[in-house]
Amino acid sequence: MALGPDGTIYVGSQGEGVVYAVQDRDGDGVAESQRVLLKGLDEPNGVAVLGNSLFVAEISRVSRYGPLGQADFQKNPAIRVYQDLPDETHHAYKILKTGPDGDLYFAIGVPCNVCEIEDPRYGTLLRIHPDGTHPVRLAKGIRNTMGIDWDPESKDLWFTDNGRDWLGDDLPPDELNHLTEEGLDFGFPHCFGQAVVDPDQGHSHDCLGSTPPAFEFKAHVAPLGLHFYQGQSFPERFHHQLFIAQHGSWNRSQPSGYQVSMVTLDAHRKPVAETPLVTGWLGSHGHILGRPVDFLELKDGSLLISDDMAGVIYRLSAHERSHQ
Repeated sequence: MALGPDGTIYVGSQGEGVVYAVQDRDGDGVAESQRVLLKGLDEPNGVAVLGNSLFVAEISRVSRYGPLGQADFQKNPAIRVYQDLPDETHHAYKILKTGPDGDLYFAIGVPCNVCEIEDPRYGTLLRIHPDGTHPVRLAKGIRNTMGIDWDPESKDLWFTDNGRDWLGDDLPPDELNHLTEEGLDFGFPHCFGQAVVDPDQGHSHDCLGSTPPAFEFKAHVAPLGLHFYQGQSFPERFHHQLFIAQHGSWNRSQPSGYQVSMVTLDAHRKPVAETPLVTGWLGSHGHILGRPVDFLELKDGSLLISDDMAGVIYRLSAHERSHQ
């Protein structure tokens, strides 16, 4: 999700191939209008707004559309700003974020559960200028990153990463990673967690140069979107803390995730605890009611949470819960 300058919310999709424009004109927390803005795209999951332009990340490219707000918006041709992306579809959905520096950030997932990959583009976190120039590989050794945000205090970049499957219910931990400098290696596929060697792909020396996660989640919770809350409407204990959308497990004997949790950071901006914040998507007897994906903070301090199973957007405020 991305917020336009006039308050329009732009929402990407996966199998539908469309980008939606959602509007809550009277500010009551319920959208009066949702319409298909763009269609016929290749899994346009990631959207970002910069100025009066909408950027969309598909499987193998990033494109720019605009100017926003014009009646003939759809008639303007797309401008391909970056196309040097693999066309594999496994773990290929892109998150797309605008950084505090005005650049675009996204990750390229690996085309497997766990494997050695010769193509250096896979398993990386990238930054590009809005015109697609000056690509920089910020990190490698990641598996499937679908959440990126910046700490409003330290200005550092943080991101989630989904661990591999088929090592049982409790391994490996899913990760919250902290990028303290460019070029870090976070270990995949050779190691995971706190320098644990992968039994299929690792060797004893492989973890020596890798960066461990800043925080470990329960295995298979599938952390996707993350967001540092900066608004003023929530109580003080939420200010500048980190919200995590846990999409939920798919192959665990006892389901895990299916919630929004809060990771509390201390005065030194180190994660110290995780607390469930929004629950209820996992019903009795493992019945799944929804799967949270991403966040968008609005100007009034409320928080939107997308759910790609129920196909809805929830609005979380300090005094009420409603859905769009």
